This record gives sequence, C-alpha cells and structure tokens, in this order.
Amino acid sequence: MKKGLHEECGVFGIYSNETTDVASSVYIGLYALQHRGQESCGIVVNDDGLFHYHRDLGLVHEVFNQETLSKLGNGQIAIGHVRYSTTGNSNRSNAQPLVVRHIKGPMSIAHNGNLVNASQLRQEYELKGAIFHNTNDTEVISYAITEQRLVCGSIEESVEKAMNKIKGAYSILVMSPTKLIAARDPNGFRPLCLGKTSNGYVVSSESCAFESMGAKFIRDIKPGEIVVIDKNGMRSIETHCGNKGTICVFEYVYFARPDSVIEGSSVHKARLRAGKFLWQEHPCDADVVIGVPDSGIDAALGFANASGIPYGVGFIKNRYIGRTFIQPTQLERTNSVKIKLNVISNTVKDKRVVMIDDSIVRGTTMRRIVNLLRDAGAKEVHVRVSCPPFIAPCYFGTDIDSKENLIACQKKSIDEICESIGADSLGYLSVENVKKLAGISHCDFCVGCFNEKYPIEVPKEMPKDKFESKINNNQLTLNIE
Repeated sequence: MKKGLHEECGVFGIYSNETTDVASSVYIGLYALQHRGQESCGIVVNDDGLFHYHRDLGLVHEVFNQETLSKLGNGQIAIGHVRYSTTGNSNRSNAQPLVVRHIKGPMSIAHNGNLVNASQLRQEYELKGAIFHNTNDTEVISYAITEQRLVCGSIEESVEKAMNKIKGAYSILVMSPTKLIAARDPNGFRPLCLGKTSNGYVVSSESCAFESMGAKFIRDIKPGEIVVIDKNGMRSIETHCGNKGTICVFEYVYFARPDSVIEGSSVHKARLRAGKFLWQEHPCDADVVIGVPDSGIDAALGFANASGIPYGVGFIKNRYIGRTFIQPTQLERTNSVKIKLNVISNTVKDKRVVMIDDSIVRGTTMRRIVNLLRDAGAKEVHVRVSCPPFIAPCYFGTDIDSKENLIACQKKSIDEICESIGADSLGYLSVENVKKLAGISHCDFCVGCFNEKYPIEVPKEMPKDKFESKINNNQLTLNIE
C-alpha cells in the first residue's frame, strides 16, 4: 500500500456554541488525520453565514500557518479536509472542502469515499446545464444536494433526499450558514465518528483526532445516519439506517491510525490480531521478527508474541518523507521508497528474518525492501502480509483500479509472487481471518478487493480510472461506452 494503493481522504468538522478560533481546532484535527491524505488540504470557516476558506496542494503544515489561519477569522462552524485523489486529478481545483454559492445560501462540503454512479450523475447534471469545475465525486454530491434545496424545506432534508440518488461510499460533512451536517452512506464503507467539546461538537473520520484537540469521543455515526448540529443541539435522522454496515476492512489493516477506535474495535489490537493469525496460518523458523513502518509494526509484534520469536526494530523510517503510497505517480513512489527506509543491519545481519508488511500491490516496493534486507546481511527473508492478495478493483475510495497492476493477478501462484519479490517464503492472511481482525466490531466488512464479492452492485461499463481519463482529456461524450 505504501507502494501503490491509495485511500481517498479524511474529514473533520466542528460546531461551537460561541464564536471562537474554530480554524485552529480544525487545523489540529487535520494534522491528526494527515495519514489519510497528503496531496492537498483545506479549511472553510463559517462566520455568521460568511464563508472564509483556504485550500491548496501540500501537507497541513505547508498549506497553513499562523497567518493563513488568522485570515480565516473566528466563527462558530468550520470543516476541513485532507485529500489523496482516487477520482480526480492532483490539482488545486480538486482540493476540498468545496464552497458552493446557491440561491438558498452558501454551502460547503467535504467528502471521503467514492461514488459508483458518479459518471451517470455527472452526465445527468450536465444535460441540465450544470458546469463542473473539477473531476472529483464531491462536486457531484454537491449538485445532488443543491438540486434538492429548491424543493426541500431544510438543508438536512436536502441531504436526506440526495442520499436516494448517490450510490457508493461517502462519509460527508456539509456546512450551511447555521448548521453542521454529517452523513454516512447506508453501507458505512468509510468511518465517521462524533465527539463532544466543552462548548459544542466535533465530527471526524477517525477518533484519534479528538484526543489531539481535547474532545471526547461519543460514538460512531451509524451507516445511513444523518447527524444535524445547530444552535438547538444535536439530532439524528435515520431514514437511511437499517443496514448493519460493511466497512472497508483495510481501515483496520492499514488506513486508520493505530490509536483510533472504529466501530467499537481498537485498530492497534486488530493489527496485533493480524500478526497472531499470520503465525497460525504461516509459521516458520526464524531468528527475528520485524515490521515495515508504520502499519506493519503492530502486526509484527502480534506475530512475535504468538510465535515466541524475538521482535526487533528492523527499519528506521525517515519521518520527513510522507507515506510513499500517497505519491501520485510511480516515479515519485519509487524515488520516495529509496530514501524512506534504512535497515538496522545489527538487527538482521546473519539472521533468518520474518518481515511483516500490510500488503503487496505491484510488488516493486516489496522487492526493493527484501533486497535492502539481503544487502544488510539477512540470511533468509520470510515475508508475511497482514491482508489477503488483491485480485480485484475497489470502487469505494481505495485506489485499486486495474487488475493489470496487481501482482496477484499477474502471477499464477503464491510461489511465483514469492520468487518475484525475492523472498525465501511468502504468506498472506486469509480472507476468513481478515474478517476477524476487528474482534468486537459492530459491523460486517467489505472485502471485495480480495474476493470480488462486493456489498453493492458495482459499475461494469466504465471503471473510474477510464472515467477520470476522459474527463481530464475533455473527451467525455453523452454515450459512454
């Protein structure tokens, strides 16, 4: 995943009962969610119905400083976003949150996920005269909501009606002049949770962002639920609720921060459990267990605890390099890998090493890491992966667009993959056990990228990568093949 798989983004919002420096609170929240997207970020502040915003390409600390935050001013409501593109180019126009001017008043929206019917909706709105300024799904969602604003009595009712139309994965924040609204798709593909401050509420993609700003975690927002926060407090609309939910299991394997709790389960404990399951499924004789930072470390600890093989620190990570997978081109990813990890030779020299990582996508980065260990003197390198092989695209916000780039689809067997990456042995976690990682979770899991069995119907006529290509080349016609 640090090698070719991308998760779309993170969202954070705050409602304060008094006018205050809400921009700084969102800044802190986005900093805690930086791992979910490192291409662009943005904040919109609502000052009594006047929206002030700043967004740009770059990390949170690069885009915002004291001067830019002060220019946003004080307010009672604000939302923010960190982004990696799955659908949409890497440019400023695709940075979020979006700000929409409408006859019923301004609206701002931030979105995590991916719609499966975005191309069809885009065509529909263009035929009605809509003009799109970017290529991401968020603008499609904004049109779905504003279309309903003309006939609905409130912004929350407009969101409720729009949810009948948009299909796929979406955890969204919508800000009106007087309200903060959070909504999660009926399947709950992406996480979204609610917290409480001393004078209001906060909403975030992950609970880890609450502790960083002194907020208290209340609960996860239910699949299909709409939470409305205004001067009267917090209320819930559950018209679209009822499904148990099928959250992306890769949130537990890789995307989420270890200190987050999602659907009642600790991400850290889920990764320890992954290591334990790996040992049960693929034991081996070795002298030391190491993990690839960061998400491979907890699984390596779990493997070491279960096996009795000593755990060792095998890599030093350059903390000034972002998560390699978030670099948008293969050349950038390759260059980042070269300077991101250094092997601690004393840990691996003349030893049989078990190396735990979260995934293998193309195989190029894994091959590089195995070679680093051999160059450092490892006698044997046994690779264990804390998820199953990727064999299918994801349509819900993880950037797995084509089988042609997945090593598990190009090689006929695990042995061939093992030979390709240069390891002495290779073992993946089974689909059965990956579903057990979140031991006390309140939901089921989407594992479509591992077994091609998706919780909802997915598009067949046009994968999202081709749709994006046509949009970017101005070649989208009314008859999409």
